[in-house]
This record gives sequence, C-alpha cells and structure tokens, in this order.
Amino acid sequence: SDLNLLITFTVCLRRRGQTVYQQVLSVERPHTLQGWNWGYYGSQAFYHALYPRAWTVYQLPGQNVTLTCRQVSPIIPHNYKDSSLPLALLIWDVENFNDEEIEVTIMFSLRNGSGSRSDQAGGHWNESFHRSEAGEPVSGVLLHHAAKINPFTLGVGVREAPGVLVSHCTEFDPSGMGQALWKDLLEDGKLDSRPTAPSVKGRMVAAAVAAGCSVPAGGRRTLEFCLSWDMPKICFGSGEKMYRRRYTRYFGCEGDSAPALCQYGLTHYHDWEQQIHSWQDQILQDGNLPDWYKSALFNELYFVADGGTVWLEVPSDAAEDELLGIGAKDLPGMKSILQEYGRFAYLEGQEYRMYNTYDVHFYASFALIMLWPQLQISLQYDMAAAVLTEDQKRVKYLMDGSRAPVKTKNVVPHDVGDPADEPWQKLNAYVIHDTARWKDLNIKFVLQVYRDFHITRSSSYLKDLWSICKTLMDFTLQFDVDGDGLIENSGFADQTYDGWVMTGPSSYCGGLWLAAVCVMCHMAEILGDSAIHEKYSTILSKGKEAFEKRLWNGE
Repeated sequence: SDLNLLITFTVCLRRRGQTVYQQVLSVERPHTLQGWNWGYYGSQAFYHALYPRAWTVYQLPGQNVTLTCRQVSPIIPHNYKDSSLPLALLIWDVENFNDEEIEVTIMFSLRNGSGSRSDQAGGHWNESFHRSEAGEPVSGVLLHHAAKINPFTLGVGVREAPGVLVSHCTEFDPSGMGQALWKDLLEDGKLDSRPTAPSVKGRMVAAAVAAGCSVPAGGRRTLEFCLSWDMPKICFGSGEKMYRRRYTRYFGCEGDSAPALCQYGLTHYHDWEQQIHSWQDQILQDGNLPDWYKSALFNELYFVADGGTVWLEVPSDAAEDELLGIGAKDLPGMKSILQEYGRFAYLEGQEYRMYNTYDVHFYASFALIMLWPQLQISLQYDMAAAVLTEDQKRVKYLMDGSRAPVKTKNVVPHDVGDPADEPWQKLNAYVIHDTARWKDLNIKFVLQVYRDFHITRSSSYLKDLWSICKTLMDFTLQFDVDGDGLIENSGFADQTYDGWVMTGPSSYCGGLWLAAVCVMCHMAEILGDSAIHEKYSTILSKGKEAFEKRLWNGE
C-alpha cells in the first residue's frame, strides 16, 4: 500500500467557519501519517471507467455532499501532439445537497518520488509556482526529483477560477505522523506555505496543494487539478544513449516544463473531452454491439500509455546507426517517418519486460493503425530495419538448452529489446526459444504491411516494405518441408503460444500462412510484380487444398 500512498486526496468540509468533516479519501490504514483520518468506507464510493476517462464518486457519510473525481488523460485518436503529453487531469465536482452553504477544500498530497530507492537518496526539493498565460492563472507545487539517472519534476497545478482559493505546503515528511499538516488544513481549510531546502539523504519529502471554494445550498462547484511529470531525457538500463521524449518537441527538454504542462492541460481538457466523446459515442450508441465489447474496446486500450511505454524523438541529424544501420537505399521512407512521428515502444507486460513483442503486437496493432496510424507505420519501419540486422552472439535458450544466435538475419525479431538494456540496438530480450525458428512472426509482418496499406493507402510504405515481405516469405518457405504449399510446425512451441507444442500442419500457423500468401498476391498485383504474383498464386492454390485435406477433415 506504500506505493498507493504516493498520491492521496483529502477533503475538508466547513460550515459557518468551523471544520465539521475532514477525511482522507482512501480505504487504506497505513503505518505512516497516522495523524490523518484514514479508512474511508469503500461502500460509500464507486468507480466507473471508460478509458481514457474515469470517475470516482464519494458519498460523504452524514454530510449530504457528493464528490466526483473525473480523471482525464489526453489519449486522443489522430492527435500526435496532445496524446504524447505527460499529464492527467483530476477534476472534482462538488455537490451540496444541504440547505445551507458549505466550504469545501480538496487537498492533493504526493510524495517526491517514484516508489524506488532513489526516493530516499536526498537532494530532492519542492517549490511553489504561479503561472499565468492568456489570462488563465495556475498555481501549485513542483517536486524536483534529482535522481542521478532520469531525473524528473512532478507538477501539481490548480486553475485559479473565480472563487477558488489555492494554497500549498511545499514540504512535509511522508514517513512521519503528519499531524502538523493535518492540523493546518483542519484549522481553516487552507494550507500555510513556507520555503524548503533540498531533502537530506535517507529522508523522503512530500508536498500538498489545496483548492477550496464555497458551494451554495443545493449548488455545485468544480475544482480543477492537473498532475504533470516532466522527464524530458531518458536513458535505458545500459546507459549507452540519451533519448528525448516526444513531448519535448512542443515543451522543450530543459526539465522546466511542468508548470507549462499543467497550464496547457487545464486550459485544453474541455476540448479533449469533446474529442473523446465524439470518438467514443458512435460506438457506445451502437445497439448492435454488446456492452462487454464496448467496455473492452476502450478500457483495454490503456496499454498504449501504460508504465514503460516510450514515445521518443528521432532528431533531424540522427546518424544512420540510430536507425539500426539501415540506409535510405534500403528503406527510403523510414527516416522521415521517424523524424515526423517519433519512435514508439510499449511493453508486452509489466512482468514480460520486452518492447514491441511482435507476435502479440499482431493483435494490439489494430489499436494503433485505427487510432494513431503513423505510430504503427513508424513501428513497422523499425521492425523492417530489425529484419535486416543480425547478432551472431550465441545464447542458451531456456526451453531446450540449445544455443543459437541472438538475432538471425532476414527474420522478424521477437521484440526490440529490454528497457533494462538498450532497446532497438540490442534486439530479442526473449530467451525461452530461438524465435528465428518460429512460424508466425514473419507472416504476421507481411499481413500487417498489407493491412496497414489497405487502411492508409500509402503506396510509398508498401513499396518500401515490399522487399522485406519477399525476404520474409522466402525464409518461411523452408518450413514447407513437403512442398504442399502449407508450412509445418517443427515439434516444439514454435509460435506465440510458447508452451504449446505443435507438429506438422496446424490451423493457427497454417491459416496465417495462407492469409500471408494471399496478400502477397494482392501486393504483387498492386506493384506490378508478375513473377511474385505467379509464384504465390501457385503456392496458394496448393496450400488451400492441403489445408482442407490435412486439417479440415474431422479427425
């Protein structure tokens, strides 16, 4: 629960100048900050999500007051600027069902850190900020996390709307009792701020921002918070290279953008919500779709921005080795795509620490090609470049103990690397099987190329990746050991279901193979490659017959 307490909200209610209710809005009862009133009744709250928005509703016991915290992330289809921004909005709607006015304060407290050991390393410090642009004042606190690797600044900003009082505490000890801060808020519903010095080694530091307003009897008011995290430059585990995040294109890479990010979020989220509504409503209103499908379609989209996802800039002066050593003669459109839209990678899972795991990206890629098609195109160029690379270092594969190269040339890699190493430069963090012998990776690339072309109609993309498709199909043809037009599995788990052994023709790999053969014919026809069209038309004819005979026979 300690990690959950990095960020906490507290509500303070006052009537006729006296505090009548003060409660941390958390069911936790931690061993720290015991001077606070923890243990909110979970039965008095509920949560509803429709990513990238969510709502948490609190019915304050005995107070006739309802709080709704609306969480908004700028995950917006076809928007390659705002979708890259490291921020989230937390909008509090306060409803007063009493017959008298009340004063309501929401306190947002957070620890300077990420939950890692560096939180106690010392040297971290907090300060207040005030920023006004175009008549829109925003104030709050900045938490500067001076880590040796990947330092960052957290920003909490509040929109200073008419009638909203913003106060702050730039430093308190999150590992102590917390009584001073609690009493400060309890006394008058606001915080008294004092300057702070950098924290000392071994001691954590936290900060809080409070926003308060009066809510008339039967009325409703809104308090608007924004959380930003400014980590403009990053390096991965090996520390070999420094990268700039995508948002630095718009907000700079000096590490001082947290206030500007907060202000941008607070002044743009209404537009974002309208765009999100327009995108989602056509699906939500479709009576032919079941509710579970609608929920899954949106709420399972979180993976695009989940922890570990990186969206990085490729500078205009990028050397060829930054593009995996592939020159313009091989993939002429690659550099311009990556420089315009950046380089994108997401983890297979928090416990499967590999970027752009391709056998499952095959399924996840529909979200990218339909919502951010240029990110899918960028990722495909990266994968195409990776096909042409090799790493002859031999490693021991865990499933059968065999030794083979890390990356074989002319095959799709399993992934583009581990964030603890150096992604894109060191491929294939997966060492359970030698995936050069897998049957599905190459053909999944071919299928995605055609699918992407069909949606984007980008002829330059199709032309650039055509030679890669031919190379991959030629390599995969070796697995048609009997020449019947259908590839065979090799008696081990040689596809995405890496614990399932298949031998001979299989419906999974065989079906994917025939689909890839079919789209090779379509692409060859579009590009006027008659020799390839004839070659794969013959294979398709034989393969369909073999598929029917070998697999669709009731046995």
